[in-house]
Amino acid sequence: MAENKDEQSKSSSKSPGNLQGIVVKNKMTKTVVVEIRRKVMHPLYKKVVTKKNRLKAHTDISIPEGSTVLLAETRPISKDKHHRVVRVL
Repeated sequence: MAENKDEQSKSSSKSPGNLQGIVVKNKMTKTVVVEIRRKVMHPLYKKVVTKKNRLKAHTDISIPEGSTVLLAETRPISKDKHHRVVRVL
């Protein structure tokens, strides 16, 4: 039983602190706003609902709007920035 849990955790491709999203704003210097979308089941109506979060992420390069990026959680960089762009997908 314990071996199965270990195998499942190793086979998971996503790390807990990594997120994938789409760049929606890039007007700030060294900062992009990334929209993260996830699908959850509504507890009462049992319908799949799309929820979205917008996060500010640190980047040194210019990334155009509409690009898909991979984010990593990091120490607080500023008041609102707690993620950095790992790579553009």
